[in-house]
Amino acid sequence: MTDIDYEKIAADAGLERVGARAPLGEYLKELWVRRHFAYTLARFRIQATMSENRLGLGWIVIRPIFTVIIFGTIFGLIMPRTSRPEDNFIPFLVIGVFVFEYFSKSFSAGAKSITSNAALVRSLNFPRMLLPLASIMQQIFELVPIMAVMAIIVVVFGEPITWSWLLVPVILALMTMFNMGVALISARLTVHMRDVTQIIPLVTRILFYSSGIFYSLDQVLADKPELLRIVQLNPVHDFISLVRAQMLAGTEVSPEMWWVSVIASVSLLVIGVVFFWRAEERYGRD
Repeated sequence: MTDIDYEKIAADAGLERVGARAPLGEYLKELWVRRHFAYTLARFRIQATMSENRLGLGWIVIRPIFTVIIFGTIFGLIMPRTSRPEDNFIPFLVIGVFVFEYFSKSFSAGAKSITSNAALVRSLNFPRMLLPLASIMQQIFELVPIMAVMAIIVVVFGEPITWSWLLVPVILALMTMFNMGVALISARLTVHMRDVTQIIPLVTRILFYSSGIFYSLDQVLADKPELLRIVQLNPVHDFISLVRAQMLAGTEVSPEMWWVSVIASVSLLVIGVVFFWRAEERYGRD
């Protein structure tokens, strides 16, 4: 009995396999066409957060403020002051915590974007990249009140508003590209290895303590220039330092930080897109 070539028959009829991966160009085009799905999903998630908690979106700002209070008390009052700036420690700390919060939440939400929407992935046909994109959009929406509160605190503690503040959105745009790349890579890894979700908090904590959130790396590593140069290759540290340089008077950064931030943002986004796209057919099956 002759075997029937169902795949050839389906191809001749113009039928496609369920969940088949489109070429990258077509995939990105469809992603753009369906971008409103990601926007709507992000908006409804924020509304769900507001309905679940009495303070609603207030927790978006309250949580990093609590972090600032805790570390401000420990490193501003209790610990020695040799490793932190003297004149603008509170604005210095606030910027570090608030900007890092944007990265850490994007990392965590992006990693769970596929596994937490398994039913949606299995039941509907759409570019799966929309889910990590929606998680990043949600963090962007939440970033707006965080940045507003951050700016108010910085001004209240004596820092003047200058024209250099206009570069902060540019830095955050680069950071958004970086966060999207991280989200895409972690989203795929989490699908293949669920244990990755247990590692993410550890990685986030290491980055928190190594990115100069509540101390100055330039002061701590002043006698170790080689190590300082290596640490400054950390894009998260560079994003924070660049924002501080625009908002805090007397704060300077190396021009190399701009290059590290741009290269890291563009390269990680490209790598993340390709890495995530190559496993498109596996999402919802693993």
